[in-house]
Amino acid sequence: MKIYLSLFSAIVLFLFWGCGGQKDSTRDFSKHKIKIITTTGMIADAAKNVGGERVSVTPLMGPGVDPHLYKASEGDVSRMAGADLILYNGLHLEGKMTDIFARMQQRIKTVAVAEAIPKDSLLAPPQFKGAHDPHVWFDVRLWKIVVTRIRDALVEMDSTHAQEYQERAKNYLARLDSLDRYVLRQALRVPKTQRVLITAHDAFNYFGRRYHFEVRGLQGISTASEAGTADIQRLADFIKERQIPAVFVETSVPQRYIEALQAAVRSRGFDVKIGGSLFSDAMGQPGTPEGEYLGMVKHNIDIIVSALLKN
Repeated sequence: MKIYLSLFSAIVLFLFWGCGGQKDSTRDFSKHKIKIITTTGMIADAAKNVGGERVSVTPLMGPGVDPHLYKASEGDVSRMAGADLILYNGLHLEGKMTDIFARMQQRIKTVAVAEAIPKDSLLAPPQFKGAHDPHVWFDVRLWKIVVTRIRDALVEMDSTHAQEYQERAKNYLARLDSLDRYVLRQALRVPKTQRVLITAHDAFNYFGRRYHFEVRGLQGISTASEAGTADIQRLADFIKERQIPAVFVETSVPQRYIEALQAAVRSRGFDVKIGGSLFSDAMGQPGTPEGEYLGMVKHNIDIIVSALLKN
């Protein structure tokens, strides 16, 4: 199947480029929307907020999809080949799509939006072997840099409507500032000793750094790594010792890891609750508040604070 998909991808790209598929960065978009393909829903939401009616945005990864494990389908390759602009996170979040992005960027404007963030603002956990933590959207201030990069990409492609993109970005960035202040206020309601966030995988380190939480995850930065028995036992000891009242499942990660952790804690004579479900690597369903970045972030902090304050 893997060989078949690679062959299919090569054929699609050959036919597309052979028929004049190269994208001209000076193309006139006065009568045509900029066709944008994104990987994650978070990036799609940012592109819609900046591009407005001038863009048509299609995310490849829907609710509940894990970008660490995602493999591009035949349809994904076709959609990317027909795009004017491809936006992806980068920093190895979409690790199984690296070769496709490399081929696409030869003819189509392809932007790794998170790589606009200065390296000294990125986290580089030692277990990630020199690479950076890709989960930058959990620090709203860093996400503002991503939004600015998307704005710049649209201005570069469609300078005729630069003022419109800049104005929409300015308005959206102001909303992100308000969100950042809200999350910080909510976080500080929890006493420092109780401000511990335990989730299925290590996706919340930027959140922890910005909003003053100690963060622990069963799996590593990427969900490609499995949580072992030793990891579960070690974290269970920590939860009992610190009397942590709640742990959290994630919508894009199997719940069994957290349930195993909960059982291990219970065997030690302490009862830890599942505080709720957090959106980590994917947003909620379209049409719901959590189907937009602002609603997703607000949902997470409200769930976390509510669960940790109960005890």
